[in-house]
Amino acid sequence: MEKNTRLATKLAGIAMASPVMTASGTFGFGEEFADFLDLSALGAVVVKGTTLKPRRGNDGVRITETPAGMLNCIGLENPGADAFLQEILPRIEKYHMNVIVNISGSTVEEYGQLAAMLDVPGVAAIELNVSCPNVKEGGIIFGTDPKAAAAVTAEAKRHTKKPVILKLSPNVTDIVQMAKAAEAAGADAISLINTLLGMAIDIRSQRPVLGNITGGLSGPCIKPVALRMVWQTAQAVQVPVIGMGGIASAEDAIEFLLAGASAVSIGTANFVDPGIAEKISTGIDTYLRERGIRNVAEIVGALKL
Repeated sequence: MEKNTRLATKLAGIAMASPVMTASGTFGFGEEFADFLDLSALGAVVVKGTTLKPRRGNDGVRITETPAGMLNCIGLENPGADAFLQEILPRIEKYHMNVIVNISGSTVEEYGQLAAMLDVPGVAAIELNVSCPNVKEGGIIFGTDPKAAAAVTAEAKRHTKKPVILKLSPNVTDIVQMAKAAEAAGADAISLINTLLGMAIDIRSQRPVLGNITGGLSGPCIKPVALRMVWQTAQAVQVPVIGMGGIASAEDAIEFLLAGASAVSIGTANFVDPGIAEKISTGIDTYLRERGIRNVAEIVGALKL
């Protein structure tokens, strides 16, 4: 796909060839998909969740299909920040893509450490995964407490000059409250939604299907929830919003843009079609061209009520 001015956009100061990104945990480190699409034609690749130390992830079954979606409990399996910086980042630089690193910590201080480590050339931004427990606070989930999410955001901002994106969990009563707390703490952008909490049971064995019992629900089944939360959030904050959750076509992506997302991220659909992100970009471009719209920014938040 040729780069063109219709799709070119900026997000938190990052120049992007397209508003279409790929979501963390669904696209590896990008290199795994190089045979299927032009990585440089994407807005950004958000790489797999990265922690300070290597993690082996959860035992047992980690993924299971559900009607119109899937459940996963990977458990943040990753090689750790040092391996990413020393081995993976030098290797993926040849693809000339915007690399956004999703980070997870078990304390506020760990987010600061990771932000400092990743403040290096080749990293375009960091995305804070706050859907994990704070071990110092008795296991409270960072992403369900506005003060905890704000503390993580502020700590990351103190340790990096890169744009900081906070990824919001939908497993809250008031998504707008979470978004405002992140913005007040200095977040440069907000991405949403992360997975919804769900489970599956094998009625033959009468046991949970997933090794972790519960897991994150994603795919087309969550799109209406995600779209509603993006619309609510985009109206409440001034920073850009990255919309995700069940996007599987250009039409889906355009809905999120109209609802107020400045960019969209493709997740579960990558497992169905590894070239889907570029096809969605092409579909958005066709939509804009057919309507005589000069740039994708013109449809962001253009929902007619």
